[in-house]
Amino acid sequence: MKPIYVQISEWLENEILNETIQADEKVYSQYQLAEMFNVNPATAGKGINLLADDNVLYKKRGLGMFVAADAREIILRKRKNSKLNTLVNELAREAVQLQVEVDELVTMIKDTHQKIKEEQA
Repeated sequence: MKPIYVQISEWLENEILNETIQADEKVYSQYQLAEMFNVNPATAGKGINLLADDNVLYKKRGLGMFVAADAREIILRKRKNSKLNTLVNELAREAVQLQVEVDELVTMIKDTHQKIKEEQA
């Protein structure tokens, strides 16, 4: 299980990706997040700081943390580079072990991708 501060950071990332929180909009304070997640404010602050370290959030002195203009792109790039690469690696290893050929694997991915896109439309 991931540490709670990482979960908070990922939750905020999802809020940005879903455009619930927009660029240049103020994000929840560490105290609000602490109350929402029932954790110590320092833990919530650590989650916020992860995003600030990645330039997803920026600080306006005396006002709080705000979403950077290119936050969505930063998050998408980060997740694509880390999460998808990990999943693709696991998928490819499993496919080799199960003797699934590349063409069959690609067809499976395309079919699933299309089905999900249709469900979301």
